[in-house]
Amino acid sequence: MFEEFIPLPVVTLATGTSILQPLHALPERVTPESPAVDSMTDLRHASAVLVRAGDTVAHARERMRNRGVRMLFCVDISGHIEGLVTLNDMLGERPVQAAQQGGMPVADLLVRDIMTPRIRLEAFRIEDVLHARVGHVLASLRSTGRQHALVVETLPGGVQAVRGVFSATQIERQLGARPGAQTPPLEVARTFAEIEASLAH
Repeated sequence: MFEEFIPLPVVTLATGTSILQPLHALPERVTPESPAVDSMTDLRHASAVLVRAGDTVAHARERMRNRGVRMLFCVDISGHIEGLVTLNDMLGERPVQAAQQGGMPVADLLVRDIMTPRIRLEAFRIEDVLHARVGHVLASLRSTGRQHALVVETLPGGVQAVRGVFSATQIERQLGARPGAQTPPLEVARTFAEIEASLAH
């Protein structure tokens, strides 16, 4: 079956061979005055983690665990956004309320039962983010009480696409707040209080 394919030539690894890193690796440390893009996960260089609205919440949580993320994009069969779901959504009151309203066990909940639908999602424009600072993003997250914020850009033809994601946890880590913490805090208010306390010292 593979007789028509010629094996590729090989070389040995030279002394000092390095590993290429993503073109837009985020810096380890930022300040509130740093460019906002220094804390934005750019989806041109990092794959978004996806889930279907019809998947079970248990499956979505396992996907988060396996990929080391705390937010999933919910997409339809065409890859269009239907909503998003965060770990906070899974651990908060939303699953209990959704199960009670639907008259079903929490274990039977689907992602669509607890996700934030697209119609309720807000995003920053990439044009604004490119001129903003990390402090602007923090102020925006704090004003909405959210852990994540999306960044959109308009593609040729007027089609909107999600370009990036801001995470309060990521920014906290880059600012050096709560060094050595193993698990990010679940309450946004506590997150920002700790960030501000850390920056004050």
